[in-house]
Amino acid sequence: MDFGFLLLIVLIIIIFVAVLGVRIVSQSKAYVIERLGAYHRTMQTGLHYVVPVLDRVANVVSLKEMVKDFAPQPVITKDNVTMQIDTVVYYQITDPKLYTYGVENPISAIENLTATTLRNIIGDLELDETLTSRDVINTKMRSILDEATDAWGIKVHRVEVKNILPPRDIQDAMEKQMRAERERREAILRAEGEKKSQILIAEGEKESTVLKAEALKQAKIKEAEGEAESIVKIQQATAEGLRLIKDVHMDDAVLKLKSYEAMVDVANGQATKIIVPSDLQNLATLGTTLHEMVDAPHPPVPKKAPKPVPKPVEKSVDKVIEK
Repeated sequence: MDFGFLLLIVLIIIIFVAVLGVRIVSQSKAYVIERLGAYHRTMQTGLHYVVPVLDRVANVVSLKEMVKDFAPQPVITKDNVTMQIDTVVYYQITDPKLYTYGVENPISAIENLTATTLRNIIGDLELDETLTSRDVINTKMRSILDEATDAWGIKVHRVEVKNILPPRDIQDAMEKQMRAERERREAILRAEGEKKSQILIAEGEKESTVLKAEALKQAKIKEAEGEAESIVKIQQATAEGLRLIKDVHMDDAVLKLKSYEAMVDVANGQATKIIVPSDLQNLATLGTTLHEMVDAPHPPVPKKAPKPVPKPVEKSVDKVIEK
């Protein structure tokens, strides 16, 4: 065999072996490398070389946060109520070496640890506390699981209790209780609404009464002002009449004539007023005059009419005669 050909074959084998040992680790991945069966190193993101035959990749680990939804677990509360609870665990591998060599089947170990921790926590709570203490249960479980999984190279970020399923008879009783509570709240809201409505109606009636009273008050004030103005106008007219009487210089002869005319009306029975003379000393004379006027025959009417006398304001004269 030609030496050159043999050398070529050896060179090809060396190149193939060299290429076969090249490894490229992608982002968020980690390779656990063993050499001759023992842990050798952990390869992170980038280009690496693995010696063929001597080295091998023992495990490829994802460094992303992962979610595991565990099936419902039967748990018993402190008051002996059996219920089904399922949980969701959010975790991340922080140490590929511990994750690879720390425990066999880490996911199954986490599931069993979650179930055991959940039973311990729920066993210290009664049914009502279990239904209303999700945050407390989640916090306790996360703390316990995170501490227990440190030895496995796992970091537990969150634990969520997804569903809590009590027995069917308890669910029915809880639904009835919730329905009664809703009806009670609805009745309270309805009563509060009616109360507010009655308050608004009462306030409206009160405001209406106040407005009516104010309107009546203003009407009475206007009426009183009108009456006062009317009285003022009457007094002004009376004063104006007196002023006119004074201005026409009515003398005693005119006043006596008017008095005589008034006496004639009294004698005829047509007068409706009692006349009291202002000069009481002439009362006897006035009586004698009245007697003579009644007993004496009426004189014949002269053919020539007497000279007319200016007629004053009648209303003002009557007031003067009544004095």
